[in-house]
Amino acid sequence: MLLGFISCDRPNCENSNPTFENNSPNSKVYKDELIKQLNNIDKTKLTYWLQKYDEQNGKESLYFNIQDDELCAILHLTINDWNKLEDVRERKGIGRRGAEFTNLKFEIIKDSVSTEFIYKTFDRIID
Repeated sequence: MLLGFISCDRPNCENSNPTFENNSPNSKVYKDELIKQLNNIDKTKLTYWLQKYDEQNGKESLYFNIQDDELCAILHLTINDWNKLEDVRERKGIGRRGAEFTNLKFEIIKDSVSTEFIYKTFDRIID
């Protein structure tokens, strides 16, 4: 079951997608399925809620709960440029967990070997 840190303000959502259920959010199969789902919904209705900061093999990333009426998933977002996220990085996400990020923008880089969501910017953080 897809459960993470749940903020009081984040609307509850339930995952019904077996790909999301049975794979890690940082796996290629999960990310490819997320791309498929994102292509079939109105992206203006998506909400993004910070779940956690992570650092593995020298790469820093953030995990977000990404949801709307039709989608309940986790976005594994690679951070190469910490523009507007300096305090999140400095505190390794603590103090911002569960916060909503409005109009989160990211780039998708996909090939036969890997799929990455790369952070670009956001409008604001709502705690």
